Amino acid sequence: MLAIMAQTSNASRTVPTRRISFEQSLQDLPKHFAADRDLIASHLAAALSGVFPDGEDFFVRSVRHFRSEITDPVLKRQVAGFIGQEAMHGREHRALNDRLDQLGYPVKRVERITKRIVTTRERIMSPKNNLAATAALEHWTATLAELVLGSEETRNLFGNQELKNVFLWHALEECEHKAVAFDVYKAVGGTERMRVWTMNFVRYFFVTGMTVFVVTSLLGDRETYRRGALRQSWKRFRRSPLMRREVWLQLKDYNRPDFHPDDIDTDALLDRWRTELFGEYGTLNDKLVAAGGRGACPMER
Repeated sequence: MLAIMAQTSNASRTVPTRRISFEQSLQDLPKHFAADRDLIASHLAAALSGVFPDGEDFFVRSVRHFRSEITDPVLKRQVAGFIGQEAMHGREHRALNDRLDQLGYPVKRVERITKRIVTTRERIMSPKNNLAATAALEHWTATLAELVLGSEETRNLFGNQELKNVFLWHALEECEHKAVAFDVYKAVGGTERMRVWTMNFVRYFFVTGMTVFVVTSLLGDRETYRRGALRQSWKRFRRSPLMRREVWLQLKDYNRPDFHPDDIDTDALLDRWRTELFGEYGTLNDKLVAAGGRGACPMER
């Protein structure tokens, strides 16, 4: 019984699947949606959305592969919630990407490249290594999610309220399930060596890949070539919360031998944003859809 209970570190963690749709509200999204029509912020948000659908699908497959090995009923429920949430994230970002594609962002190319990368990885790497990569990338998304939820300055970078809503919802759920893939990795015997070395690879690959995606996207935007536009955008980006040393130290903390995602207490943030977004007067309640409608989520089964 003790071994079973040790599979999850947080029995109180709740990971609900919210069936939600932003598609209609995104139809009027402008080309440069970020605050002050900022170039880099707009293209960075678009590039992130481009990698999410197939990245989230990869996370789901990596965790679901080990579902039958989980004996703790609490962790099993959390895994089901993780799968449901990630499947919804992928679906809603595909809808967002459809709109971004209409606006001229190369998000469909980013989707294709991301899909090729993850399918190649699944073919040549072991399931446990793919789970280690999922746990590492979940630390990245959780760190960025905490920044979005905890920093008004970061939230304001999104500019357009409807786009901000998508990322707020996504950030909330990333914080809710931030330790699930990690706990599954530990439960199935994942080693510290593989965990740390995989993060070192992911750190380099993710930063390099996102840089290439953003630069390529900017090169295809006529606004980039307007005199002074890119220079002013770069100055703003360098001063943004994303570039602060504390963020990068938090990302590197994953390599600490006794690290666990729950070491970073986000309970207060979760309580606040669950209430603000989905409480009695939640600002996103109108985006929730009934089960069986567009919100049906086949991947959570």
